[in-house]
Amino acid sequence: MSVLSHYDKAFLMNLLEQMLLIRRFEEKSAQMYGLRKIGGFCHLYIGQEAVAVGSIAALDMKKDYVLTGYRDHGHALACGMHPNAAMAELFGKVTGCSKGKGGSMHFFDVENNMYGGNGIVGGHIPIAAGVAFKLKYNQEDGVVLCYFGDGAIHQGVFHETLNMAKIWNLPVIFICENNQYGMGTNFKRVSSVHDYSVMGASYEIPAWQVDGMDVLTVYEETKKAIQIVKEEKTPVFLEIQTYRYRGHSMSDPAKYRTKEELEEYRNQDPVIILQSRMLEEGLLTQEEYKELDKRCKDISNESVRFAEESAEPPLEAMYEDIYA
Repeated sequence: MSVLSHYDKAFLMNLLEQMLLIRRFEEKSAQMYGLRKIGGFCHLYIGQEAVAVGSIAALDMKKDYVLTGYRDHGHALACGMHPNAAMAELFGKVTGCSKGKGGSMHFFDVENNMYGGNGIVGGHIPIAAGVAFKLKYNQEDGVVLCYFGDGAIHQGVFHETLNMAKIWNLPVIFICENNQYGMGTNFKRVSSVHDYSVMGASYEIPAWQVDGMDVLTVYEETKKAIQIVKEEKTPVFLEIQTYRYRGHSMSDPAKYRTKEELEEYRNQDPVIILQSRMLEEGLLTQEEYKELDKRCKDISNESVRFAEESAEPPLEAMYEDIYA
């Protein structure tokens, strides 16, 4: 029996389209950054698409929630944010998802239960536990996915939150997207353990590693994690192993990696893996793929047009949406 026989074509096409859209959107973002249309920090998700797309596909976005760190464009689009609102935010325009005042690191979309985008390394991990506490307190049937990078693992707040989440048995799945590098440093140089999933044992939280380059593996393992959260009333911790093809941010030339390493991971491109399998099993034709790719490029181009034509936030907006 084939690997894809359990899935219908529409579901697989949706996964492929979402990953392709994120890829083309991020490439367009890089281009616009190079043209100085986008300023400030900008962290691209190219290479990691299977993580957000596969895991969020396992959610019910009417009742589940997503929180992530500063590399947030992919998660926002996978949750259903309109690419126009995403690009306008990068351009600092009033039509952006955070009214043009958050930029790349602070995407936010209440309607799609996407609660950020957070610029502080690990700063959103306790917020995710807070959202999970709200679900438990109100006896709601939802889960929270909380994403962070391998660089956030050694923040004290990660350990504090896992301990607290277990004490209260909160419905939260902590997802470490281990893309191998915290900024420019390989994670193995700064961590006394190289299998991060063992850290779940310290707090009696079920934890395991997942291949983050295969969107269907991510989907299935997230479904399994959700089932454990609901049936065993416990948080779960996943270390999803992935790779970013670009630098840490747009200002990073990524000279700390060898060409051989990059080439090895390019052979595991999550978009190509799914595309190849679907082609092999007759669930996709080259023409369908070209059409899909063109649509994603057109949507990305349209988001730039929308952003360029949108207004800047008015000066008085500087004092809106702040506490003091």
